[in-house]
Amino acid sequence: MSATYQALRYREFRLYIIARFFFILVLNMQATLISWKVYEMTKDPFSIGLIGLTEFIPAVIMAFYAGHVIDRSDKRNTMLYAFLGNLVLTGALTIVTFSDTIQLIGQSNALLVIYAGVFVTGILRAFSGPTSFALVSQLVPKEHLPSATTWHSSSWQIAAVSGPALAGVLYGTIGLTYTFYLILTGFTICLVSMYGIGHKPAQQVNREETIFQSIREGFRFVWKTRDILGTISLDLFAVFFGGATALLPYYADVVLKTGPQGLGLLRSAPAIGALVVLAIVTIRPLKKQQGRLMLYCVGGFGLMIILFGLSQLFWLSMFALFMSGVLDGISVIVRSTILQLKTPDHMRGRVASLNSIFVMSSNELGSFESGFTARLMGAVPAVVFGGCMTLAVVVTTWFKAPGIRKMEY
Repeated sequence: MSATYQALRYREFRLYIIARFFFILVLNMQATLISWKVYEMTKDPFSIGLIGLTEFIPAVIMAFYAGHVIDRSDKRNTMLYAFLGNLVLTGALTIVTFSDTIQLIGQSNALLVIYAGVFVTGILRAFSGPTSFALVSQLVPKEHLPSATTWHSSSWQIAAVSGPALAGVLYGTIGLTYTFYLILTGFTICLVSMYGIGHKPAQQVNREETIFQSIREGFRFVWKTRDILGTISLDLFAVFFGGATALLPYYADVVLKTGPQGLGLLRSAPAIGALVVLAIVTIRPLKKQQGRLMLYCVGGFGLMIILFGLSQLFWLSMFALFMSGVLDGISVIVRSTILQLKTPDHMRGRVASLNSIFVMSSNELGSFESGFTARLMGAVPAVVFGGCMTLAVVVTTWFKAPGIRKMEY
């Protein structure tokens, strides 16, 4: 059996991948439906932005506490509770988005309930994401973690890309209510699959350690483990400066003059690139010099962002975004595998929670950075500047953290 497929030999890992795929799929479907419904109710684009902020704030605030709890808890049960919580929330959101319900309680109250549901989703997200990372190592032997990480990343990417598209198709064909019913079915599949996995209790827990000592220990471990610190810092700053997606509407309208149809294609290009590379890596796994390859890919990502920023041809812009997805897909697999292999079992929850803060900060704050620099210097210079800064981050990492470019697994 190919090394890439080794993780699939284990029944519990197969059940977990099924649960994770449907979980990410229906979460993205739900987020798409909620954003459409809120905009339909308010006709205000700012109200959509508030959805992301409402979920982001509790996810970041709860991240440190979540890491402490995850490292002391049965990770299978934690995922079950997260799935169940999302199932209940989806049921409530299904009811509140009925037209009759909105008329009964009023539009403002309906919006308040929706935002409250999104807020609770952010709390659950603080637990589900890091627990998902920590659980993988308890489902397969350590020597098969690279294979498991590839499938872990692949299932997330495919579900994240498919969710919004599927939600749009179903919304247009069977309507909002029945689409929500299918989302409830998806969460049920998650629960059933996860229930088939045995208990995964915490390992090496110091019960006398306070929560503040636990969190401090997590920070200390990440700070002292240069490979992990360098890896997540590289991801933070590269995405923070290199995130051009926030300005895609401007490019589609003003620079490329393609309108909303072109915008849809531009948004899909990086995801398609990531899917392609995940399919390739599944067949031909990365076998050596992975750290050096990750730095090359992040540097190439920066170059593609610069190319996109300067391009005035639609096909060239599509190519640049597609290749940015390819290069980012490779670096994501390497980063995820490094985190899995370098983190001891009893620290996985805290390390994953810290990593989730870095990831969320890079995505959310990266969009803000793009908008802010675009206002200061114009959209095109802002994107080019971001790509140049990504290259600067790679060069700095190459010389300041030589252990990263020498890493292999």
